[in-house]
Amino acid sequence: MLHLENEIQELRDKLLSMWDLVIKQLDKTEVSFKTFDRDLAMEIEETEKRVNAYELTIDRACEDFIALLQPVASDLRFVLSTLKINTNLERIADIACGIAEFISDTDEEVNADIISHMEADKMLYLSIEMVKDLREAYLLENTKLARTVYKRDKMLDELNDVASYKAIECLDKYPQQRRQTLHVLSIIRKLERVGDQSKNIAEEIIFYIDAKVVKHKKSDK
Repeated sequence: MLHLENEIQELRDKLLSMWDLVIKQLDKTEVSFKTFDRDLAMEIEETEKRVNAYELTIDRACEDFIALLQPVASDLRFVLSTLKINTNLERIADIACGIAEFISDTDEEVNADIISHMEADKMLYLSIEMVKDLREAYLLENTKLARTVYKRDKMLDELNDVASYKAIECLDKYPQQRRQTLHVLSIIRKLERVGDQSKNIAEEIIFYIDAKVVKHKKSDK
């Protein structure tokens, strides 16, 4: 039993380390987006290789955990949720890298008025806060905190829904910066997907923790 608990803790620590790296990627993306720091954007692209390495390591660790320890009940739910969260985190890092590529490939600084009008900065802030809160929810096994991302995911969906109309307004107002407007629209589409991935992570946290709590209550009885 002690060996199993040690393996669970080691796997949890690996996932949290990857989570920290993904959050750093998002934080750097926000800075590079606000300051048009192309060097920082290229750093984000390079760091993506480390995230991919983490994903492969955790995938193998989960496969070994299942094959060698043959977990059941809450232990099996833990490793299955960890495996899926790992995939979602890697996809979020991919999105951050995609946004960084827009920044590093753009010749001129993006008009701040376009960003503000289309509310891309608000979407980026919401996305980062969701990923950070989910890490805390996972660490503390707090399903209430995990559920808070659903409302914010809906906000991202609503902002994404009106983005095309706001893009048309920007195309009319800033005809010489059409490419910038289209870039910002592409970034908004990517940020909406961060919300989807975050919602998936929340579901996995709830799947593991709620079932674990139910099991413990039954044992107490």
